[in-house]
Amino acid sequence: MTGQHAPPKRRLQYAAVPYRRRDDGAIEVMLVTSRETKRWVIPKGWPIVGAKPHASAAREALEEAGVVGRTDADAIGTYHYDKRLKNGANARCKVKVFPLEVKSQRKHWREKGDRKARWFETPKAAKAVQEPGLRRLLRNLDTLVPTGKRANRS
Repeated sequence: MTGQHAPPKRRLQYAAVPYRRRDDGAIEVMLVTSRETKRWVIPKGWPIVGAKPHASAAREALEEAGVVGRTDADAIGTYHYDKRLKNGANARCKVKVFPLEVKSQRKHWREKGDRKARWFETPKAAKAVQEPGLRRLLRNLDTLVPTGKRANRS
């Protein structure tokens, strides 16, 4: 097959959806901008060797948004997107999403200068992201992270 490229390999990433509940019970979500395209996304990255999936997601939230909190060990869903790799190739990524109930945000974090971080009401967060699967997750977040659900510390 000269001149043809193999289909992109599907890769797995872990993501955290940082959220907080307002006094009125409404959920707000923190989104960050991607470094390259400046699109609104949730913190995500490659698995960390030796770390459980929800701990990898929490680490990404700390590095990309400076947030610390409780991460549930159970994923609330998945979505897919195409990531441009450093070599210029595209890789289809499957992203497992873990809820992270934010307790605090640090004043300084690793990628603070590279990204913007902002709280959104969930309907506005859903409109701000481009990936359809992530948009669906955000629209349904209030049913995916019910009040009183016990989360595991990560």
